[in-house]
Amino acid sequence: MRWINSFWVALSTYSVIPVPQFTWDRQNMKYAICFLPAVGFICGGALLLWIRICLVLDIGGILFAAVAACLPLFITGGIHMDGFMDTVDALCSHQTRERKLEILRDPHCGAFATLYCGAYLLLQFALLFELYMMALIEVCCPVFIFSRALSALCALSMKNARGTGMLSAFTKDAEKTAAVSVLATVSLLAGGTMLLLSPLPGAGGILLGMGAFAYYRWMARRQFGGATGDTAGFFLQLCELSMLAGIWIGGKVG
Repeated sequence: MRWINSFWVALSTYSVIPVPQFTWDRQNMKYAICFLPAVGFICGGALLLWIRICLVLDIGGILFAAVAACLPLFITGGIHMDGFMDTVDALCSHQTRERKLEILRDPHCGAFATLYCGAYLLLQFALLFELYMMALIEVCCPVFIFSRALSALCALSMKNARGTGMLSAFTKDAEKTAAVSVLATVSLLAGGTMLLLSPLPGAGGILLGMGAFAYYRWMARRQFGGATGDTAGFFLQLCELSMLAGIWIGGKVG
């Protein structure tokens, strides 16, 4: 039952949920990346629970959006936002590729990281508020699964810019054929759920999510020579914000 160990490894790495700990040996890492969307399932479930609480208690949109924006950070410990901030610092440095990779490794937080994190959370808050008031917020729940499935697919299909680090640990021993099949199926199921919940907003979210996917692959290759754990976090955050915007646009058009 090695896949269970892989599940615990993924959950312990990408969330703050207390789970059994296992060594990162070859067997335990074979299927670990397949379970990255499981953390998204927890994030989506937490959002759905918060929606229900707000509806029952008649909680207003501002408080809803503020808590909803924080939920992924509380569940993941901010690991993906950390990657987003590091990548922004590197991109805004306008340095050579080698220097950008050094900036990704730097544990210090630069001014650009702080500014863009604040802008990100402000935009996320506004979109969540709008979608809550438009009664489209439940369409957002599968977004966390979809974005993680795409992030894992990128990690498996792109060159590792360093050849070491957390991303390398999750991909080098992975059963790539099985992992790609699982992740592609998960992304299709998550996207299909969004379309069933609300066709036009769901389609808008998927379209902008795939746009973020295409942009990230081009940017990571051009700026860093491939993917790293930090750039994977950058993509995940960008994808989720883009999908929220796509759902909002789809709701307005519809």
